[in-house]
Amino acid sequence: MRFVFIIQGEGRGHMTQAISLHDMLKAAGHEVALVLVGKSARREIPAFLYEKLKAPIEVFESPNFVTDSKNKSIRLGATLWQNLLKSPGFFKQMAHMHRRIKSAEADVVVNFYDLLGGLYFLFYAPGIPYVCIGHQYLLLHPEFTWPRGRAMERFFLNTNTKITASRATLLLGLSFRPMSDQPGIKLAVVPPLLRKEVAELQPKEGDYLLGYMVNDGYSEEITHWHLNRQEVPMHCFYDKKGMPESHELHPNLTFHQLNDRKFLEKMEGCMGYASTAGFESICEAMYLGKPVCLVPTENQFEQACNALDAVASGAGITRENFNLDEFLDYIPKHQPTGAWFREWADSAPNRFLRLLEGLRAARKVKA
Repeated sequence: MRFVFIIQGEGRGHMTQAISLHDMLKAAGHEVALVLVGKSARREIPAFLYEKLKAPIEVFESPNFVTDSKNKSIRLGATLWQNLLKSPGFFKQMAHMHRRIKSAEADVVVNFYDLLGGLYFLFYAPGIPYVCIGHQYLLLHPEFTWPRGRAMERFFLNTNTKITASRATLLLGLSFRPMSDQPGIKLAVVPPLLRKEVAELQPKEGDYLLGYMVNDGYSEEITHWHLNRQEVPMHCFYDKKGMPESHELHPNLTFHQLNDRKFLEKMEGCMGYASTAGFESICEAMYLGKPVCLVPTENQFEQACNALDAVASGAGITRENFNLDEFLDYIPKHQPTGAWFREWADSAPNRFLRLLEGLRAARKVKA
């Protein structure tokens, strides 16, 4: 089978999920013929994506968040307005996407939560099986527990999710734990897509904290906190333009540009992981038995949902900012998720291949 990937380039998680699925498909004799990555002007596509995906990669501009002047909080009004102003360019991108997907002769298109990918299927309806993968689709599950209140944010998040899934053949909801499938909405609950490198790690009890923030503005919070806790070694990863590969801000605090191999090395030996609440790296920490402190990006409701779900699954604690004193107190008390999570995550290859290869059989029957 020939696959085309569409990947949202915001943050690290969607890209590592795509790498993991690429490796599974390749090992089973399938081919990823084309990778389309949506990005914004404020992001650089990390080098590890080009290194790991053995397929032609093309980058396009996709609707994305607008942040405040400190690149920290999401500005919802500005996000809607600026993406609306760019809509003529987005339609041109969809036309190009259509030509490239057709020329790739794809049997299946897989979208890792890119909005323009969903709009493409809505307007072009190319007649190809369309699979959407992400933790966000689990939020459509009737048993998912939402943060209290915030009804308007819930509406906007669900609307965005449903647009990405326009005309979808199958929704694969990545989950921290097993839940029932929902055939009525084409939703299958699946394990996280962890790369084989994570399973090969040998976790150790280290003496330093690991941090990652999707918006580099949070580096100021960590820097401010660490000034009073300089005895605590900490390594942080971000995606900040114009900065060196590694930058020691003051003793025991080093910021690194996003580097996949180095990040996993630091995850292997850390005593705890503090992060904005992206799904994938939480799962990596849980797989390695590392306690997690989650600080959802301000005004990004999706991350508030991730954090609530992760805490319910035993990942760790959640806080409103990167004052990590309470996290340091929590670490010795943390109860690792244990074998059940590793078993759930390790079942991913069989589950994903069964579902994706089943699309070929279903298409032949339909034909």
